Amino acid sequence: MFEIKIYDGKAAIEWNEFIDKSRNGTFLFNRNYMDYHADRFQDFSLMAYKKNKLYAVLPANRVGDVLYSHQGLSYGGFITSSKLALSDITIIFEKVNDLLKQVGISKVVYKPVPVIYHLLPAQEDLYVLFRYMNAKLIGRNISSTIYQGNKIKFIESRKSGIRKAIANRVEICESENFESFWEILYDNLKMKYGVSPVHSLKEIKLLASRFPDNIKLFTAQKDGIVLGGTVVYITPQVLHTQYISASLSGKESGALDLLFDHLINHKFTNIPIFDFGQSTEQMGKVLNDALIFQKEGFGGRGVMYDIYEYEVI
Repeated sequence: MFEIKIYDGKAAIEWNEFIDKSRNGTFLFNRNYMDYHADRFQDFSLMAYKKNKLYAVLPANRVGDVLYSHQGLSYGGFITSSKLALSDITIIFEKVNDLLKQVGISKVVYKPVPVIYHLLPAQEDLYVLFRYMNAKLIGRNISSTIYQGNKIKFIESRKSGIRKAIANRVEICESENFESFWEILYDNLKMKYGVSPVHSLKEIKLLASRFPDNIKLFTAQKDGIVLGGTVVYITPQVLHTQYISASLSGKESGALDLLFDHLINHKFTNIPIFDFGQSTEQMGKVLNDALIFQKEGFGGRGVMYDIYEYEVI
C-alpha cells in the first residue's frame, strides 16, 4: 500500500535522485532549482512510497486551503517511476486526497508535465483527473514547438531576416554576458507589458551557475555589442526558450532570425524537440498574436500547457 509523506529538506538528495530516474521529470524539479525562491512559497510537495521505496513525487505549494502544482514552475504534476501503472497512480491520488483532507486542503490546482517532456508515456494522471477526480480544465496555454525529425521550413520573412543579419555581420555565440541581455529584456518587458522578467538578473545567474549544462545564454552580437538573445533550458527531450528579446537595432538587423536558425538548424539538432514556450496570458484567455506569429514563422506548432482544478472529496 502506498504511503504519502510531506516533503522536508532532509529528503532533498532522495528527491533529486528520483527526479533523475523518473519518466517525466526535468531539472526544474531538482531542489537546487525549486528552492532558489523558497522564501516566496509555502512548500507542500508530496512523496509517494511503497515498502519504503519512492515511486512518485508532486512538486507543490500551499496557499490557505488550496494545494497548487508549484506556482514557481511552468508545469509539474506527478513525477512518476516507469514502474507505476494506472491502478497505482489512481491509488496515489486517493491517498493524497486522504492526506489533504486531514490537513484542511479542499482544492487542488494541477499543472501536468506537457507530453513533450516525457521520456516515456506518463499521462495516467490525466485519466485519473477526468475519471475519478472530476477535474475541470481551467487554463490552456499554447506553446509553439518544433520536432527536429519533421521540421517545417521557415517562412520567407524569417529567411529574409537571416539574410539581413548575415549582411549586417551579426555573429551568434554562447555567452555569459547575462547583464547585457537582461538590460534588453528588462527594458522590452517594461515598455510593452509593464512587467519585469520572472527571474531577476541575480537569480538567473545563480541558476545558470547551479545548472551549467541545462541553462545557457546565446546572443546575437555585432562589434561586441549584444543585439538580442535567448536563455535556453536544456532537458533530454526538449530545448526550451525561457527568455527571448532583442534591442531595436537587433530587430532591424534580423538578429533573432539568425540566432534561431543557428539554434534550430545547427547547434541543437541532436535534441528531439525545440519549444519556443507560451504565447498566452491569463490562463490562456489572452493570446499574443504577434508573438505566436513570430514563433510559427520558424515552424513552431501548438503544444498545450494545461491547468486543471478539482475539489478534494
